Order: sequence, then C-alpha cells, then structure tokens
Amino acid sequence: MADPPEVTILLLGDTEVGKTTFLSRISKGSSSHLSKEPIAILRDNDQPFIFDISFFNRPYRFQFYDTASPENWTLLQPDVIVLCYDLSSRLSLINIQRVWRKETTRLFTSVKELPVLLLGLKRDLRSEEDPNGIIYPQEGYRIAQEMRCDRYMECSAVSGELVHEAFEDICRTAALGTKKEGGGLSEGGCGVM
Repeated sequence: MADPPEVTILLLGDTEVGKTTFLSRISKGSSSHLSKEPIAILRDNDQPFIFDISFFNRPYRFQFYDTASPENWTLLQPDVIVLCYDLSSRLSLINIQRVWRKETTRLFTSVKELPVLLLGLKRDLRSEEDPNGIIYPQEGYRIAQEMRCDRYMECSAVSGELVHEAFEDICRTAALGTKKEGGGLSEGGCGVM
C-alpha cells in the first residue's frame, strides 16, 4: 500500500493568539471537549505536529506547523495557510490584515492557488465586558472576504467549542486542495463554517 499523501498546513499569527493550544486540544482526541483536565501543550520543537486522517475514503498525513516567527516558516512550502487571531484582541486581527496576509502573498508565489483560511481563536473570551475589543462572527467573516480567504472559522481550544469542526474544515480544505490542480477559492469568495 502506498504511503498517504503528506499535506503541509501552516498556522500563522501573532504570539499568544492560541495556535499551539488549538493543536494541543486536537492532539488530545475527539472526546477532549468533554474533559475538564488541563491540556498538555505541545512544544514548538516537536513540529511538525502530525495527524493521520482519512477523507473521501483516502488516507492523508497532515503536517501542521505553528509559528509566529517569520524566520521559521519562510522555507516551508505549505499546501494550506491558516491565519490565526485572538477573538478578544483587535490588534491580532489588525496584524493579520496588515502583516501576515501581506507576508504570505510576498513569500509564497503560488498564493493564488494556495488555500488561505482565517481562524478566530479563544472564542471563550468573547464577552460583553469590552464590546470594542471583541470581534464578532460577522466582522471576522467580512474581513475574511475582504482578504479573499477561502474560509472563516472560529473556536475555543480551552472549552473545546467548535474545535473539532474547525479542524475538520481545515483538513477537508487541505484534502480537496490535493485532489485538483490549484486549491483556493480566493478568486471566488469565502465560506463560513
């Protein structure tokens, strides 16, 4: 039997937005949203974080890289880029728009064919206490459309809310990207999970 295709998925965003916690929650398994025990955080030097999953009756090996440091990701050739921001930090979303999206376009010449997803993390911190700093789903979706991202998702790794759905959406997009030439919807629009 042939080895499953390897798909590289790159998570980008400011430090402390929750990328590693998101991957740590996923690595704990599908019942992790029910667990009250603390999440064991993955270490950066354990990268890539590998998940073997089947989609469309075909096995895949998804290799996730998580970084907030441009020096660490410029040599990668990702199949999918996931831009991550903290739903309770407007600055992290501004940085996605002004820094991270522009850097991906500059560094990855095939970015037009490369699926780019927008993922809002720390959904559990969305509250009414500071309505000016919080990013609501409608705004995140609108910004994803403006940046020509292929999909908008959000979740909370701490509570487990929508983590499985976001992970599945990322992997499905990555698997579909390997099935045809070019992967992105960037020219067409943005889907919401």
